[in-house]
Amino acid sequence: MGSEGENVQQSSRIVASWLIGGLVIGVSLLGFRFAVPKNKKKKRPVRVYMDGCFDMMHYGHCNALRQARALGDQLVVGVVSDAEITANKGPPVTPLNERMIMVSAVKWVDEVIPDAPYAITEDFMRKLFDEYNIDYIIHGDDPCILPDGTDAYALAKKVGRYKQIKRTEGVSSTDIVGRMLLCVRERSTTDSHNHSSLQRQFSHGHSHKSEDGGSGSGTRISHFLPTSRRIVQFSNGKGPGPDARIIYIDGAFDLFHAGHVEILRLARGLGDFLLVGIHTDQTVSANRGAHRPIMNLHERSLSVLACQYADEVIIGAPLEVSKDMITTFNISLVVHGTVAEDNDFQKEKQNPYAVPISLGIFKLLESPLDITTSTIIRRIVSNHEAYQKRNEKKAESERRYYEDKTHVLGD
Repeated sequence: MGSEGENVQQSSRIVASWLIGGLVIGVSLLGFRFAVPKNKKKKRPVRVYMDGCFDMMHYGHCNALRQARALGDQLVVGVVSDAEITANKGPPVTPLNERMIMVSAVKWVDEVIPDAPYAITEDFMRKLFDEYNIDYIIHGDDPCILPDGTDAYALAKKVGRYKQIKRTEGVSSTDIVGRMLLCVRERSTTDSHNHSSLQRQFSHGHSHKSEDGGSGSGTRISHFLPTSRRIVQFSNGKGPGPDARIIYIDGAFDLFHAGHVEILRLARGLGDFLLVGIHTDQTVSANRGAHRPIMNLHERSLSVLACQYADEVIIGAPLEVSKDMITTFNISLVVHGTVAEDNDFQKEKQNPYAVPISLGIFKLLESPLDITTSTIIRRIVSNHEAYQKRNEKKAESERRYYEDKTHVLGD
């Protein structure tokens, strides 16, 4: 009997040992499972889409693209075709190939789709979602009205895949075209009227001040009020490395266009860091006439800063590239394009590039495109009636949109 009891106790101890051992092994394996994470599938980047005409591209467009990029990980931009712009707004100032160059060069843009439709149709929206893996469609809080008075982004809003950003106040393509058209009208008047007419605001005809504080031909002040925050938002925030080859190029960069982008691209390819000097409004006026620049110094600076090829800008750079300037910024090479408004500098007594030429660090670059600021202005002048009608058409569409919105809110 005692023998049987001992056997039972021994069997119980063996079973208990197995159970405890199994529990320990199970806990150990469980701990190992959590200690060694599985190869999780990489999270897909959030892709956002923004479209536009991007005609007469300016810093307001660039700021919109910056805001759109902040809403996702990758920004895909659709550039509307020439035909679609003509049908909905009137003839574009810059053709599609130039607008593609401009948009592709913006530092916040990851991918560009050419010939995008003006309105987001159901078929195109499905293409964006299925083929381009777009998560959200972005647009500014300003209205985008079709000729029939409907919202171009109604479908995207309906499916809940629409996000809105704040419009950049103080500038628009319509306003810039207005500045140029009024400039042309002013230049066609007699000289006695030219100085006083420059005091008027370009786009709206209100009282307009000049930067010299008087009533003469000082540079016009736009609606744009620059802030240090905006400049920081557009800046790279990185300086050149200790052994970087620094390239310097300067100019007015007024009505920043595809010709500017292409020469900056070439210049950037010659070194590690591209420093861009932006001339003051007074310098530009003195060299190109009282009606220039169309865009003021800070507007021009932001347009250049938004370009991926520009690493840093000097806001208000001197016309003359001095020895002190070359030393201060550790400039390795000074370059200038063959296509420019003022390419007679080599014939002048006071050549602004005399010092870098004497030091053997000056290079004349063959400009890829034969486009200048005057080219853009001539396009406006040659078709000024069409652009005036375009501006009036857009203003009327916006007026009707806001009236309808007011009626709805009132109801």
